[in-house]
Amino acid sequence: MSDITDVYLIAGFLGSGKTTLLNRIIARFPEDKKLTILVNEFGEIGVDGTLIEGEDIDMMEISKGSIFCVCVKTDFIKGLYELTTTVHPDVLLIESTGVANPSDLKKDLQLPIFNDQFHFKEQFCVIDAAHFLDAYAVYVSLEKQIASSSVFIINKIDTASPETIAETKKVIEKYHPDPQYFEATYGDIPLDQFFDFKGKTGNEPEDSVSSKTKSRILSDEELEKFLDDLLDSPDLEITPPDTLMSVAYEWGGDSLTQIKMMADSLPGSVVLAKGFVQEAGG
Repeated sequence: MSDITDVYLIAGFLGSGKTTLLNRIIARFPEDKKLTILVNEFGEIGVDGTLIEGEDIDMMEISKGSIFCVCVKTDFIKGLYELTTTVHPDVLLIESTGVANPSDLKKDLQLPIFNDQFHFKEQFCVIDAAHFLDAYAVYVSLEKQIASSSVFIINKIDTASPETIAETKKVIEKYHPDPQYFEATYGDIPLDQFFDFKGKTGNEPEDSVSSKTKSRILSDEELEKFLDDLLDSPDLEITPPDTLMSVAYEWGGDSLTQIKMMADSLPGSVVLAKGFVQEAGG
């Protein structure tokens, strides 16, 4: 068991292709390394978690807000603490909600209750090539995502003109003098540059647990007190979320034609709509 959990964050606005990139990473991951996925959704109902492809993967879902917002920050920290005390993954992949400001993640990973078990490796920002410029003009979260990221995946390039892609890069370069770009469709980038997809060497005993993981485990009361003190701290910085609303509907069902009519009738202010449709006999 490794002493350290490497952490990768996948950021990007709603509908940019974060889950597709996540599935590409999972498909390449060696079976003898322990991988944990944390999926954070803005809506009340988690959809992305069911789209994660892979067997025997530890996964946590946090819905109803951003893990970097005070509304669910305590749930996020509790989840991370559980990882350090029970799961001990080799790699943690975090897919943040599309309206998140991820700049506080590195601070959260360094909280004393985690005993230095997290090592932040990389932050990917997935960008919808066709719609980024319009969204950037409206939503503050995109500015924060760009400013805190190090690798930029300009995704869905088949849907945007070269001129639009060039304008997108100009925006990114306002925040980074020498950004690392990948232009892609379906999140297809050279993942070997960032991940070690080789299996373990065989020199690592499976039952060895570092002295850090043997630290005394906090009781529920102690953990709650730590979180209360954290939220009361004057040093805590939390960016207000963009003014978006999530609405969930359960539809009785009809023909595919009716589904298309319903989708076409959605107002232009809808940023993203997603859900599940059960086919007849399915």
